[in-house]
Amino acid sequence: MANEHPQESRRGKSERGFASMDAGRQREIASKGGKAAHESGRAHEFSSAEARIAGRKGGEAVSRDREHMSAIGRKGGEASGGNRAARNAGE
Repeated sequence: MANEHPQESRRGKSERGFASMDAGRQREIASKGGKAAHESGRAHEFSSAEARIAGRKGGEAVSRDREHMSAIGRKGGEASGGNRAARNAGE
């Protein structure tokens, strides 16, 4: 009685369900769902204008986090500065 579901005792490694399938099988099933949605007319396809608006909203949301933006800039600066230092060392 203490262990009615032996799969659950292995840290969530169930042998059942979508998540336990290999990636190829998951893609195959998901692809069928996407095709069915398009065939039935329930799938939404973004126009270029809708995609532009969505991208702008995402960019605005990310850029509000000043600390995050600072970290991105710092990482880029370190990468370009590191490359310059490597080139100069070879001269």
